[in-house]
Amino acid sequence: MISYLKGTVADIAKGSNRVILTLEVNQIGYEIQILPRVTGQLPASGEVAQIFTHQQVKEDQIVLYGFGSAAERDLFRQLTSVSGVGAQLAIALLDTLGLQDLVQAIVGGNTRILAKTPGVGTKTAERLALELKSKLSEWRQQAGLTTSVAAGVPPAIQEEVEMILLAMGYTAAEVLQALQTLSQDSTLSAKGNADDWIREAIAYLSR
Repeated sequence: MISYLKGTVADIAKGSNRVILTLEVNQIGYEIQILPRVTGQLPASGEVAQIFTHQQVKEDQIVLYGFGSAAERDLFRQLTSVSGVGAQLAIALLDTLGLQDLVQAIVGGNTRILAKTPGVGTKTAERLALELKSKLSEWRQQAGLTTSVAAGVPPAIQEEVEMILLAMGYTAAEVLQALQTLSQDSTLSAKGNADDWIREAIAYLSR
């Protein structure tokens, strides 16, 4: 399995519904299908870029999918594990909603937001929310984030914030540090809105 490739941007070809990046690594050109939104993050042709990859082996071909972060790549893998969700639909979900909004929609069971992606109907949205929230909950338990942080963090909000931040690529230690710090904010503690906690946690971790 190729975790990531770091090399020179040789070409970006934009088709009707796919974007193919050719990345030259050690004089070998790798064709990688990337999220359309990733093109805005890439340097100019001839400059060095690092792309996180997922390799899919089919009977007649080997396909590399590329992402701007390991968290995007990992969520892509989770998405394609859901029945009825193939690689192209998973890419469409990530590209349409972005990592943060997609994870929040899954954790919050917001099927209306999920269904904004072309090709995602109501039943698929419901399946995504149900199956992936369960997987993210298991991920949270495996990371050891099952104990109370502080009295200022409502348990339901703590669980939601932890699942979302982990899926966005933050470590368990970073998540705990953010929640412990934010729990001392009396104004935030009085709010029962998980979105406020998530926004403040991301702002804290981005400093």
